Amino acid sequence: MGKQDNKVNNKNSGKDGPQAGKAKTRKGTPRLSRKDYEAALEPMLMELMQVSRWLAHTNKRLLVIFEGRDTAGKSGVIHAIASALDPRRCEVVALPKPSDTEMTQWYFQRYVPHLPAGGHIALFDRSWYNRAGVEKVMGFCSGEEHKRFLREAPMFELSLVNDGMLVFKYWLTVDQAEQEARFAERLADPLKRWKLSPVDVVARTKYAEYGKARNAMLKATHTAHAPWTLVDFNDQRLGRLTLIRHLLDHLPDQVVPEKAFEMPPLKGKPARESYSDAHRPISPFTSPLISPLDIGNSND
Repeated sequence: MGKQDNKVNNKNSGKDGPQAGKAKTRKGTPRLSRKDYEAALEPMLMELMQVSRWLAHTNKRLLVIFEGRDTAGKSGVIHAIASALDPRRCEVVALPKPSDTEMTQWYFQRYVPHLPAGGHIALFDRSWYNRAGVEKVMGFCSGEEHKRFLREAPMFELSLVNDGMLVFKYWLTVDQAEQEARFAERLADPLKRWKLSPVDVVARTKYAEYGKARNAMLKATHTAHAPWTLVDFNDQRLGRLTLIRHLLDHLPDQVVPEKAFEMPPLKGKPARESYSDAHRPISPFTSPLISPLDIGNSND
């Protein structure tokens, strides 16, 4: 682990990573297999747990911002990180569009209540940088509001860093062919269709405009105190590993011993649940795909 970089990092550091599987990205390069992905992820999750203990021990605050085009993979990497952490100390922040009241507030105001407290982590699935991206491209803010945001965002973030907050900003990159394939997958899968919106349909035709808006954002808001790091997410599994590894390598390497617990043996035979005649568990779920033996042998 080391100090945070001061230059935009847009290199794919996963070239020397785990062996790739047979599936390919739209570019034709090998895509990381699930088996190799899970094998590489597990030790990182253990390190994330150690980070959480260190934050709790020192009362430090960690803010991680995830930005990128639609379908880039923000929610997937956030889920991977949060899955290993105590949900009481790790908040995933994904705000809806501002209300009429919020539209009249100072622009950053609606985000401030979600900043992490001491010992906590906040993972922002999009952030105040909505103004630099979707609001700019889709015309949801004026040109003057956009310019003012680019001037004020570095100052706002400097105040967070000066107050002791650890701030990381990641932009997830994805090519248009890969983005189109993911949009098509969402459209075809009823369980993913909720991710689509009318804005997404229009945004598909504005790939170049989003790129220009991103470049302007990076130029104005990539600072020494809160730099941007770009991560290639055309292969989402490899992208997650690359991002998480970078985050871990740029946090202090401090080991806080895990609290030890003793669990002496129970006295006597373990008890079974007992119920009154009026209250009983409902009948178990049945399916032709599940055998009664499988149910009886389940430990979950």
